[in-house]
Amino acid sequence: MKNGLKNVSFMILLLKMCIILGQETVSQKRIVIDVGHGGKDSGAIGINGIKEKDVVLNIAWEILRLNEQLEAPLKIFMTRYSDTLISLSDRTKLAKALKADLFISLHCNHADNPDARGIEVYVSNATSQYSRDAIWLAFELQAAFKKELGFENRGVKFSNFQVLRETDDHCPSVLLELGFLSNRDEHAYLSNIRNLNAIAQVILRTIKR
Repeated sequence: MKNGLKNVSFMILLLKMCIILGQETVSQKRIVIDVGHGGKDSGAIGINGIKEKDVVLNIAWEILRLNEQLEAPLKIFMTRYSDTLISLSDRTKLAKALKADLFISLHCNHADNPDARGIEVYVSNATSQYSRDAIWLAFELQAAFKKELGFENRGVKFSNFQVLRETDDHCPSVLLELGFLSNRDEHAYLSNIRNLNAIAQVILRTIKR
């Protein structure tokens, strides 16, 4: 029953998004922020019980808030707006239905080695017409996080993650691993809402460029 209600809720959301899409001008760019995990899927759990699903949701909301303050805001959609579990296939279906111009999936990292730290950006390991743009964006994000926030650059990597695999033929898509919740310094950084605002600013500015 719960799964049925979840699917109905997702379809209602999808219908609302499509109505909004039909009201837009052609020139408006549509960005889908995929907020990783949610609901019973906490993602990585770090020091002091910090949860990946909460960190990335807070960052996504900061991106929305900052975007609304722009003179010419982007049209940004999120795959989830609360602590709910959305399947990976539903996340990519939403991006396709909205005809997204860009898909960015937000995550946090975790490692057995407590010294592991830094930012990783993934792009699809398959080749498509959008590969060049996705790789360019990935390197731009890495450079921005290094220059503006001092994060260690762990490099741009190629992967077969489902959300990348199912969107790379439709738009440039990247997956961000925003620091290690298992690292004491980065856990402390990601626990501070002011720092999440700074991360959101970097992501939004890079998207605008």
